[in-house]
Amino acid sequence: MAFDFDYMASLFPPLLRYLGITMEMAVLGLIFALALAVAIALIRVFRIPLLNGLAQVFISFFRGTPLLVQLFLLYYGLPQVIPALVGMEAFTAAVIGISLHFSAYMAESIRAAITGVDRSQMEASLAVGMTTRQAMQRIILPQAVRIALPSLMNYFIDMIKATSLAFTLGVAEIMAQAQMEASSSFKFFEAYLAVALIYWAVVVALTRVQYWAEAHLNKAYQR
Repeated sequence: MAFDFDYMASLFPPLLRYLGITMEMAVLGLIFALALAVAIALIRVFRIPLLNGLAQVFISFFRGTPLLVQLFLLYYGLPQVIPALVGMEAFTAAVIGISLHFSAYMAESIRAAITGVDRSQMEASLAVGMTTRQAMQRIILPQAVRIALPSLMNYFIDMIKATSLAFTLGVAEIMAQAQMEASSSFKFFEAYLAVALIYWAVVVALTRVQYWAEAHLNKAYQR
């Protein structure tokens, strides 16, 4: 079967209508994952009793099992043992699953960034009368953000691509639409190539934003 360029081009408008759902899942996932990752990283850095052990188990589990398995556990498995979760929407399950999965990776990146800041800066902050919380907020975390930004942006890009798994739960996002188009026309190559090009364009745009953000944060450290 010859490649049908016109058919592939005709798929972009219907596929792009679902890009908003994909990006909404990714952005919500990023917000929740970052909040959880910062909390876990601080627990690990300050070695808070009991919570530190729980944080290690959390990281080990979500880094050690596939995202697809976690999504199925959350959406199909947990409602069987926790009745309150029956009726949870597939979109909500996808956002929660993606957030939990990537927070485990982000927590380790943020922890490494915090510990990468010279200890003398914390000591100097305490010496001038700051509390530990003030030193973290005003001195340590702003520098840690600069260190962690490249890896966090990479995780966000991975998160966007991971939203394609949400169609296995029934979420009508861009990959689900491509699957339906391919099934109805039997032109699988054209449909999957079109969706691949859309993901690629989004990632290229985000990469340029990442370079701009890195250059902006590095200005203060350039002589």
